[in-house]
Amino acid sequence: MKVIDEKLQEQKGELKHVLQRLQQFTHRISHGESARILADLRDRIDEPFMFVIVGEVKAGKSSFINALLGEPDLCAVAPSPMTDTIQQILYGEVMKTEEVSPYFKRIYQPSEILKDIAIVDTPGTNTIIAHHQEITERFIPGADLIVFVFESKNPYRQSAWDFFDFMHEEWHKKIVFVLQQKDLMDPSDLEINKKGVLDYAHQKGIKNPIVFAVSAKEELAGYHQQSGFEPLKAFILDHVTGGKAQQHKLISTSDTVLSIVTKLEKGLVDRQLQLDADIAFRQDIKWTLTDHGQQAKHQADILIENLMAAYDRVAGKYEDELSDAISFFPVLKRSIGAIFSKSQSLKSWLEAFTHRLQADFGTGMQEKINDRVLDLAESIQQMAHNIDLRIRNSKTILANDHEIFSEIAQRRQNVLRELRDAFDQFLNRTENFTTKGLVNTDTRVGTNVAAGSGVAVVGIILAAVTQGMVFDITGGVLTALGFLVAGVTLGLQRGKVMKQYRNEMEKGRKRLQQELAAELYAYIETLKTKMNDHFTKFDELIQLETTELSTLVQDLKSVKTDLENIQKVVSRAF
Repeated sequence: MKVIDEKLQEQKGELKHVLQRLQQFTHRISHGESARILADLRDRIDEPFMFVIVGEVKAGKSSFINALLGEPDLCAVAPSPMTDTIQQILYGEVMKTEEVSPYFKRIYQPSEILKDIAIVDTPGTNTIIAHHQEITERFIPGADLIVFVFESKNPYRQSAWDFFDFMHEEWHKKIVFVLQQKDLMDPSDLEINKKGVLDYAHQKGIKNPIVFAVSAKEELAGYHQQSGFEPLKAFILDHVTGGKAQQHKLISTSDTVLSIVTKLEKGLVDRQLQLDADIAFRQDIKWTLTDHGQQAKHQADILIENLMAAYDRVAGKYEDELSDAISFFPVLKRSIGAIFSKSQSLKSWLEAFTHRLQADFGTGMQEKINDRVLDLAESIQQMAHNIDLRIRNSKTILANDHEIFSEIAQRRQNVLRELRDAFDQFLNRTENFTTKGLVNTDTRVGTNVAAGSGVAVVGIILAAVTQGMVFDITGGVLTALGFLVAGVTLGLQRGKVMKQYRNEMEKGRKRLQQELAAELYAYIETLKTKMNDHFTKFDELIQLETTELSTLVQDLKSVKTDLENIQKVVSRAF
């Protein structure tokens, strides 16, 4: 026995260390309830094996305890409910009562059985005073054995079995059922109720339920053979006071700790599922930006292609006209006509030619801009609205009322709410869709943009950008042509002029195509970047969660492994 006791003492020390580590773990995740329970378990690990007596008001719990300890007056018994506080009954050389709080007291009693066990008497499970049940539930996790006392004549009250569900499902405690006041029952009816309790317990997952029928009144009166307490005391002797109390205490405590670990594991699974959903959500945002960005660039390509076709038609039309106009006879005719009227001069014609060319470039190109710019604007608007929709429909797994990680859930919700509000404001502010100098605010177009809001003005902005660029580049081409043809005389330089015309037109075309593509692509990329930048805090949250979860999972896994090893050693001790 000495070797066994030494081994159990060693495992008790190991269990204390596990409790300390797990308590630190719960502080890290800010789960106060588990931290408090673990602190209680650490404080009570050196206390005797603890029975917690539960049951409804007037089920006879206090009388049962008095009879078990052979002390008729230990716990007050009266026609009206008396136990309005938690009473922990411990061994002491002299009998005394210690008031710990208005709702909790310790009673010390020089009873031999209390050297091995401690008893906790609780208020009724159907009490109408709210704090009773809360305090009772605080004792359940530290219990080594639950003794559930029913009134023999009616063990089926719902409130009692609801409390049983809490104890069994939440903590998987070992439970012994006691039908009290059996002296008030006909033996056949008592057997029916005893079987009913067995059936209830089976239905609720107890594989081998243990039920005792007792009479505290008969036990205290000295009728020990018929009171039913002898089988109960034999059970206590065999499982607790017969030298196994220390072992069962460690097993019970480790089972409770394992229940806490299991609960924490489930919480971490929920947290991991939320992280996985957030990572998938973030990848979806990036894919959406990329996909819609490509669609917008495709629309930009179509816009540019149509502009180039219009450019080519205008350039070709005026190339033919210019070629004819500066051939030998037309030039000679205009030279002679200029003698009589300046309006007939080649210079006047060239000026008119230039004005018409410029007008056709303006109207023809603008028509193409108007035809296609709305398609490009729609692609950009669709990108913005799709991102907004995905933000609003992001998947929430870790709810704000989560049993363990409510603070983490709230932190995530705050980041997501801030993201949603900021993105909504982004969509409604015009300045977020322009860049410095993009639209001249002194123009009518600039006034329209200034009066608009957010993504709704993208079409106006794009039309202004493309139109301004067309005018700038074609104006430069026309200026170069004006200088070129101004000195033409009698068609002697016709070939040179036409070659230069084509060169200037081609240079203008390339420049227009390149600069339009660069400007429109840059605009699309700028908006993508602006949208993506809204997710900075969310990305930081994902990174923090990834790091924290990895550490938490590994730490909890280590605690669980050590706890399971302790259980194996303790279980083999006898």
